[in-house]
Amino acid sequence: MNISLKLTDEDTDLIKSYVNSHGISMSEFFIRSAIEHIEDEYDLEEYNRAMEEYRKNPITYSHEEVAKLIDLD
Repeated sequence: MNISLKLTDEDTDLIKSYVNSHGISMSEFFIRSAIEHIEDEYDLEEYNRAMEEYRKNPITYSHEEVAKLIDLD
């Protein structure tokens, strides 16, 4: 699949400088960036879900309590 982007000269120079200094291709940079963005969004959704669940039942356990609960003593 080919994708075209319209970038300003300033953005192009910045990205070229970045990929050159990190030894990666422009393609790899855009693929990594897109995947990272998707993962970040997923992580934020999971965080929000976990916080909502915690607010409904704000019980917490220390490491020691968990170890006892699952019999790791």
